[in-house]
Amino acid sequence: MLGTGSTTAAINSPAAPGRVESPAAKIARLETRVAELEAERKKINTEKSILRQAAKYFAGETNW
Repeated sequence: MLGTGSTTAAINSPAAPGRVESPAAKIARLETRVAELEAERKKINTEKSILRQAAKYFAGETNW
């Protein structure tokens, strides 16, 4: 995730180098990653909305 200080390399690779990941484990890992990305997107959209509202407030009347 961005901004957490953690890296995503471990998320995108199988648990142990050289081992084959089962299809079920791969699906579970990818579904987890999709959920993380969706949560991050929601957070970013919320932050963007807050910044837009603040910009409108401080700039007075604008046509956005």
